[in-house]
Amino acid sequence: MRANPFETSEGTQFIMTRRKAHITGGVDTHKDTHHAAALDAAGRVLQDQSFPATADGYCRLLTWLRSFGRLGQVGVEGTGSYGAGLARYLTRQNVEVIEVDRPDRKTRRSKGKSDPIDAIAAAQAVLSGRAAGIPKTRTGPVEAIRVLRVARASAVKSRTAALNQLHGLVTTAPEPLRERLRKVRGARLLHACNQLTVDDAELADPAAATIVAIQILADRIRYLTDEITLADQRMTALVPQIAPHTMALVGVGPDSAAQLMITAGDNPERLRSEAAFAHLTAAAPLPASSGRTDRHRLNRGGDRAANKALYTIVLTRLRHDQRTRDYVQRRTKEGLTKKEIMRCLKRYVVREIHSTLLADFASLPA
Repeated sequence: MRANPFETSEGTQFIMTRRKAHITGGVDTHKDTHHAAALDAAGRVLQDQSFPATADGYCRLLTWLRSFGRLGQVGVEGTGSYGAGLARYLTRQNVEVIEVDRPDRKTRRSKGKSDPIDAIAAAQAVLSGRAAGIPKTRTGPVEAIRVLRVARASAVKSRTAALNQLHGLVTTAPEPLRERLRKVRGARLLHACNQLTVDDAELADPAAATIVAIQILADRIRYLTDEITLADQRMTALVPQIAPHTMALVGVGPDSAAQLMITAGDNPERLRSEAAFAHLTAAAPLPASSGRTDRHRLNRGGDRAANKALYTIVLTRLRHDQRTRDYVQRRTKEGLTKKEIMRCLKRYVVREIHSTLLADFASLPA
C-alpha cells in the first residue's frame, strides 16, 4: 500500500508553501462562461479553467483561485458588461477587483486570441501594474440613474429615426398628399397625419399605403415622446436627491449631472484625484511638445458622453454667468483661441464637479 505523500514532512511543507503563496487572478468574461487564470508572484502560469457565468460559477471560480494560495488581486475584463456580476460577487467576498482593458488589435495580432490567452494577459496586466483601475460598484443610486438613462437614450434614438422616416415619406409622397403635409412641422404634423383617412381596400395604391405608413410612424413618435417625458420626470426628481451640491453649480442641469455621476460611478473615491477625473472625462489635454515647441493637444479618449456634458455646462455658463464671460475676454487678450479657452473652462468645471460629487456622496446614508 502506497503511503500518502502529503503525510511526509516534505508533503506538509508543500501544503504550507502553497497556502502562503501569493496568487494573482485574471478573468476573460463572456456571456455564458468566464475563463480564469492563476499566476504566482513570479508571473508563472499555474493553471487556467473555464466556469459558467452564474452565481454558482462565481463561487466555484473564487474557490478555485484560492486553492492555489493567498489570493491578492483579480483582473477582470468587461466589468461594465459581461463581467459586472462577477465583479460584484468578488467585491462582496472582499477580493480586490481590478478593471482590465481588453487587449488591443496590435497585441492580438502578435500573440493570438483565445480565452486562456486573454485570461492570462489580464492577470499579467494586474501583476505588472499596467492595470490598476478600480471598477464601478454598480450597486447604488447612480446605477439606478444609469439604467433610466439607457431606456431614455433608446427612446430618443428610436424617435429620431421615426421622425426622419416620417419626413422622408412626406417628401416622396404623391403630390396632393405631399402638398398637404410638407409645410407642417412638430406636433401639428403628427396631428395632421392622424386626421388623414384611408380605405384598407385601396392599400395597393401608393398614396393610400403612404397614409397608413405615416400614421403608424406618427403614433410611434407620440408614444416614444411620452416615454422620454416620463424618464425625464423620474430623473429630474431623482438626481437632486443624490447630488444637491452638484445641481447647485451654475450651468449644471439634471441631464449633465446624471451623466457625470454615471461616469464617476457609485464609488467616486476610486478616482485618486480631480486630475484622474479630468482624464476620465477627456478634459485633460495631452502634451504634444517637441523641441522648442511647448503645446498640448486635444484628448480624444475618455468618456465622450461626459465630455459632452462638460461642453453643455460651459455653453450655459457662457450665456448666463458673468464670471465665465469675463474669463473668456481675459484669456482672449492673452492670445488663446476659442477652442483652447473652452478646454480650460472644461478643466475648471471638472475641478468643481469632482469636489462637489465627493461631498454629495459623503452625505448619502450608508
